[in-house]
Amino acid sequence: MVKPTAALDLDRFLPYRLDILADSVSRALSRLYKDRYGLAVPEWRVLAHLGQYAPITAKAIAAHSRMHKTKVSRAVAELERLGFVRRADSEEDRREEPLSLTVKGKAAYDDLAPKAADFARHLLDDLSAAERRTLESAIDRLLARLAG
Repeated sequence: MVKPTAALDLDRFLPYRLDILADSVSRALSRLYKDRYGLAVPEWRVLAHLGQYAPITAKAIAAHSRMHKTKVSRAVAELERLGFVRRADSEEDRREEPLSLTVKGKAAYDDLAPKAADFARHLLDDLSAAERRTLESAIDRLLARLAG
C-alpha cells in the first residue's frame, strides 16, 4: 500500500475505522435475520426496538435508534406487510401511533434475540473481561461526548 502523503491516514482515522467496524458487524449479524426472515437492517432494528420497548411509536424508535424517520417508516411498513407489527389507531399522525409486535412478530423476535445476543458475546470472545469493560466504558464515553 502507498504511504499516505496527507495529514489524514485513513487506516488510523477513528471515524473511518469505527464505520468499517460497524458495517462489518452489521453485515455479519444481518445473516441471522436476513436468511431466516428476509429482514434488512432497518427492519431488524425496528423489530428489536419493538421486542424490547413496545408499545412504542415510530418517532420514538427513530430518536432512540438514531435512524432517519423515513427509514423507520419504511421499515415499519415492511414489518406490517410481513405481519410482524400492528399499530394502534391515531387519527392525527402515523408517527404517533403506538406500535407493537403481532404474535408472528413476537415469535420472530423471540427466535432472533437470543441468537443476536450470542453473536455479540462471541464477537468479544478474544477480549478479556477487563478489555470488555474498557471497551464498554470507551463506547459509553464517546457516545456521551457526541450527545452533548
